[in-house]
Amino acid sequence: MNINKTLAEEFKLRQEQVDNTVSLIDDGKTIPFIARYRKELTGSLDDQLLRELNDRLTYLRNLESRKEEVRSSIEEQGKLTDEITAALEKAVTLVEVEDIYRPFKPKRKTRASIAREKGLEPLAEVIISQQKNISPETEAEKYISAEKEVNSTEDALQGAMDIIAEDISDDAELRKSIRKLYEKAAKIESKAADEEAETVYQNYYDYSEPVSKIAGHRILALDRGEKENALKVAVVIDAEFCYSVAEQKYVKNCSPCGELVRTAVQDSCKRLIMPSVEREIRAELTANAAEGAIKVFSSNLRQLLLQPPVKNSVTLGLDPAYRTGCKIAVVDSTGKVLETTVIYPTPPQKKIAEAKEKLKKLISKYGVTTISIGNGTASRESEEFVAELIREIPEKVSYMVVSEAGASVYSASKLAAEEFPEFDVSLRSAVSIARRLQDPLAELVKIDPKAIGVGQYQHDMPKARMNEALGGVVEDCVNSVGVDLNTASHSLLSYISGINAAVAKNIVAYREENGAFTDRKQLLKVPKLGKKVFEQCAGFLRVRDGKNPLDNTAVHPESYDAAKELMEECGFKLSDIGTAEIGKIKDRVKQADKKSLCERLGIGLPTLNDIVEELQKPGRDPRDELPAPLMRSGDIMEITDLKPGMELMGTVRNVIDFGAFVDIGVHEDGLVHISQICDRFIKHPLEAVKVGEVVKVKVLDVDVKRKRISLTMKI
Repeated sequence: MNINKTLAEEFKLRQEQVDNTVSLIDDGKTIPFIARYRKELTGSLDDQLLRELNDRLTYLRNLESRKEEVRSSIEEQGKLTDEITAALEKAVTLVEVEDIYRPFKPKRKTRASIAREKGLEPLAEVIISQQKNISPETEAEKYISAEKEVNSTEDALQGAMDIIAEDISDDAELRKSIRKLYEKAAKIESKAADEEAETVYQNYYDYSEPVSKIAGHRILALDRGEKENALKVAVVIDAEFCYSVAEQKYVKNCSPCGELVRTAVQDSCKRLIMPSVEREIRAELTANAAEGAIKVFSSNLRQLLLQPPVKNSVTLGLDPAYRTGCKIAVVDSTGKVLETTVIYPTPPQKKIAEAKEKLKKLISKYGVTTISIGNGTASRESEEFVAELIREIPEKVSYMVVSEAGASVYSASKLAAEEFPEFDVSLRSAVSIARRLQDPLAELVKIDPKAIGVGQYQHDMPKARMNEALGGVVEDCVNSVGVDLNTASHSLLSYISGINAAVAKNIVAYREENGAFTDRKQLLKVPKLGKKVFEQCAGFLRVRDGKNPLDNTAVHPESYDAAKELMEECGFKLSDIGTAEIGKIKDRVKQADKKSLCERLGIGLPTLNDIVEELQKPGRDPRDELPAPLMRSGDIMEITDLKPGMELMGTVRNVIDFGAFVDIGVHEDGLVHISQICDRFIKHPLEAVKVGEVVKVKVLDVDVKRKRISLTMKI
């Protein structure tokens, strides 16, 4: 297989794009670096497409490697034929390769292998020939042997049929045909393990759906229900379909031998092929559902990480609780902790007046402008308390309820202990909640992405694949925003292209020992950060107020000469970067002959366009261009206040296969079913809505008892 050619066809890309991309990947270049700084070579492929291409490249290389292993193994057995070689070359999936290898794979002890040991293979060959004038019983008598434990003609015939059944089940083409039959005609069915038991899986107590149509989230629900012994799940098909496909290939006539072959065919299908194909179908459905869920999780995580930061704000973080009290942390606009305390406005203490007095003093003392409330236990009561407090004070303060998913994981981690050795676990959590509002990306990168909780069935996903996909999302987000070299934590730096955890710690250590970085070139003095790493990371690290204004842009050092020459041609100096005057550079470049300009500067058109954009907005944070998060200021409601027809503004908290959950200011998030998201047909909610988006919704229905709110965005 020409892998690069296959990739070009599958992704509908030019061959040159694929060849260049694969070459860059093989050269150790990271995806963010390739996406941002090698656009001329890749044709400006974005990071998500590059990751998909890289995943497929890995699969195809593994496929080729496995083909070679199988070919060598069969050749060593002296059984390699032109037909097998051709079949291996044609195989496009690992399943097909394993089917081809099946007859040659060392087998554990089976009924057929025992029959072979008894010398019954020649009898099987006679029967499979299906000659009309042969009596199977007469032939079988020749193989009766007390020594070999073949005590009757029935024993001999059964052993021969076991051999035939296994040989049929090893037929790769037949298995492929039956698998296709399952994909078209099979159903997945579930029954209750205990019909009297009340579980969350009651919708699946008597459930059936075609394999070809079942949605991924239902597969994952069935899998979990089966794992928890609440459901019995099976893939079912009319066995006669499978029998007819196999009989058509193997049964030649209605002779006595032919009838024995028919029996062996049915046994092969029922005992060997169908259970095996059912397992494969279930595994494939689960794998596809998991991949779909990981994509949804990745998309949600990307949107959550790229939420606009609430900048230049002194923030009070409130980690709600009942008995142990609400932990409070006040942090300044840079995330530095100013003060911590504990208040008890919630049951059982309900020291509301005392708690208000404490917070009023903190708000006044530090000029608090925003309050960030965790959405965990006692969040509802804490929100009511904060809303009431805001109505009583003269200061203009707003609040937002933020997801505290993973906050407890972070606060108990080694990283949190290193960052805040003087605080206990709960106070660290309050700091994290405050910082999540100020800069979601910088704070959330400290937490295992799986613990952030946007998606569905994340704990059921294959760990390695999940970690790889989510790690890639975090890496793409961090690099797309860029980080301040002089303030970034080592956990944030470790996601920068080319930088590992050890180098990230070395950067922080160098900064602490030598003071702030004044230019990017100083990175080369950091231990273990050589030229290769510098090439990968430099463009994503910002030096604010440094010696060279270009160090505060995403212009890569390799393009500094081109950037300076471009500015000179357009009548600007380096010192003009960041001024209103340089905004004119875009118009001047537009008027120029871009092709000849690129040739003179020695760069491609994508790089020219990127340089122009960066010169106009040094230190630009792409998140600033997104709509600001929805802050609240005392407009709190109960679920009982909601009535059908009410229109509200809300924030999308989670997107899943069948809809989106929206925070509308009551404790429970409302569900917008996929059918209620927009007027046009969409296959998935992600086509129309994303995590963090502020949306207008209308209440359709409220079930107070079950705490369920049904919403629509069709207004």
